Amino acid sequence: MNENINTNSYIDKFTLNPVSSLFFAIGFLAIGYGMILTYVGVYLKDLGLNDAVIGLINASFFLGAIGSSIFSQKIISSVGHIRSFATFASLMVISFLLQALFFNEYLWAFLRFVSGFAFYALLIIIESWLNEKSSQTHRGKILAIYTIIFYLATALGQVFLNIKGDTTYIIFILGSVLILFSVLFISMTKIKEPILKPFEKYSFPKLYSVVPLALTGSFIGGFFVGGFFTMVPIYLMQKYSSIETVSVFMACSIIGGLISQWPIGLLSDKYGRRKIIAYSGFYIFFISLLFLFSSLLDNYIYFLGIFLGFSIFSIYPLSLARANDVIDENKDIVEISRTLLFAYGLGSFIAPIILGIGLFYYLEFIFLIFAILGLFLGFYSLSKKRVADDDMSIFVNIPVASGSVVVELDPRQDLENEKEKNEK
Repeated sequence: MNENINTNSYIDKFTLNPVSSLFFAIGFLAIGYGMILTYVGVYLKDLGLNDAVIGLINASFFLGAIGSSIFSQKIISSVGHIRSFATFASLMVISFLLQALFFNEYLWAFLRFVSGFAFYALLIIIESWLNEKSSQTHRGKILAIYTIIFYLATALGQVFLNIKGDTTYIIFILGSVLILFSVLFISMTKIKEPILKPFEKYSFPKLYSVVPLALTGSFIGGFFVGGFFTMVPIYLMQKYSSIETVSVFMACSIIGGLISQWPIGLLSDKYGRRKIIAYSGFYIFFISLLFLFSSLLDNYIYFLGIFLGFSIFSIYPLSLARANDVIDENKDIVEISRTLLFAYGLGSFIAPIILGIGLFYYLEFIFLIFAILGLFLGFYSLSKKRVADDDMSIFVNIPVASGSVVVELDPRQDLENEKEKNEK
């Protein structure tokens, strides 16, 4: 009897050893992701391309991400996780190196599409492994650590933009090296390969009728984040002509996003998702207005970056929490969450296209649109019904970029399943 107790307590003990290789891999991937995603727009601007073309090229990355969420799981299931990881990592390295060697607008758009498809496929592989090794007791801890590592690594990637010399070659080569480091950790892992379920999209009109605020918030949250990573660096370069300003501003914003996750989560658990989404929307409106007059606040630009990060990175996690609050046990929570993530990706794809066209005509266009969307989201959120305290789920932090499997890591799925068992 004592032996059983000891065995159970050992199994339930939380340890990072089985998944440490996955965390190292995601760390290297996120550094490369953050660095390249920011740098591409800056580099294209230096080449003299207009903002609309830059927006289209950057949008290709998120178009690849959308395609990956639908098609990559079938590829991964066919050849296995390790082989798939090596394949998609190779595609990323090839796309980075070709971008360093050649420039052509159409070629770069295609290469950005390939790297977006490959990167999000790599996230799916890592997340499904994390899900495989996460017990119901520790799933929330694993997801929290994953979120922290992703935010910190993405912020660290911004620092590398300050490298001196021929930055075009250095940045893309360094990005390739970082991807290859992640392959080293995955190739040596002994973690069992999980079985991936096929991606099934939920009908958008049907989903809107069930969780309108969650779907709208996910799309707008994706728009904010996609616009932030792809077009805000261009805005900063045009305004300040300094890669150091871009680097520090982006890092400050990302760190602000990480810091905000926990207090916003606690506030939303206490006061409800509807109110916090509304207040976040109004807050984005206010911060965006400050950016419209940022010429008077040049000495505080990094503080504005932190304040911007406080809000835009929380909209999607809040929207996902709202969906978990309002859907009943008869709905497929995982598929609804995946479709919300799909809407988030769609917003990220559309953002650089719209902002690129607008930025071509008006330098402050980005924050004008951010202000309008923030104001709309605030009033739209307040127009929806309040959820009773007893029906609210817990807030869960989600990485700033994630694959379609991250919803299975969400501990709220386990709580819903446990609730259904108890009711039966």
